[in-house]
Amino acid sequence: MSAQDARPLRVVVADDQASVREGLVLILDLLPDIDVVASAANGQEALDRVAEHHPDAILLDLHMPVLDGTETTRRLTSEFPEVAVVVLTTYADDTSVLETLRAGARAYLTKDADRLHIARTLHSAASGLSVLDPKVQATLLAAASAPAQPPQPALSDRPLPDGLTRREAEILTLMARGMTNAEIATALFLSGNTVKTHISRVFTKTGSRDRVAAIRYARDHGLD
Repeated sequence: MSAQDARPLRVVVADDQASVREGLVLILDLLPDIDVVASAANGQEALDRVAEHHPDAILLDLHMPVLDGTETTRRLTSEFPEVAVVVLTTYADDTSVLETLRAGARAYLTKDADRLHIARTLHSAASGLSVLDPKVQATLLAAASAPAQPPQPALSDRPLPDGLTRREAEILTLMARGMTNAEIATALFLSGNTVKTHISRVFTKTGSRDRVAAIRYARDHGLD
């Protein structure tokens, strides 16, 4: 039996919602084979906690302030390659999944996974295996079999203004190009509710009262 098998798996939990984060810490810490060593409320805190505690794995939300889940995953993979990144999020659209897997995540779960499934996935990821939630697998298969879509506008790697995530900036760009919510949802393989959520966050971050103001913001910042 290896040293890792003989001791509980050391895990960091990162989620910006306190109730979710605290709940995950509680239910995972009750398991004899999981030891939650720290928690974080944003991407930068996640990096700091990993640097401090050197866990075996991190359970990471995708959409967080300061540093989003994809960029956090990219930095974790670069700076702490021995730490398995397991994404746990409400978002299962193909773009979010692919971006995060390309950034180095070993597993991707949606938040309806139960604690035993989460625990098994953490252990599998820490041992080097890749795990995808069945819903995520279905989303990727649907995207692969869908008719090709016109190329979407590519965003540069430059820092985005006002804390916008890549996905939010992408949606803002499509809004500026005259696309409706339904058209954006179809183009990006998102649900209508997910698009509305992203647009609401865009309005908040850009200080826009309505769609017209958001489009003006996009043009002022070269996001059109």
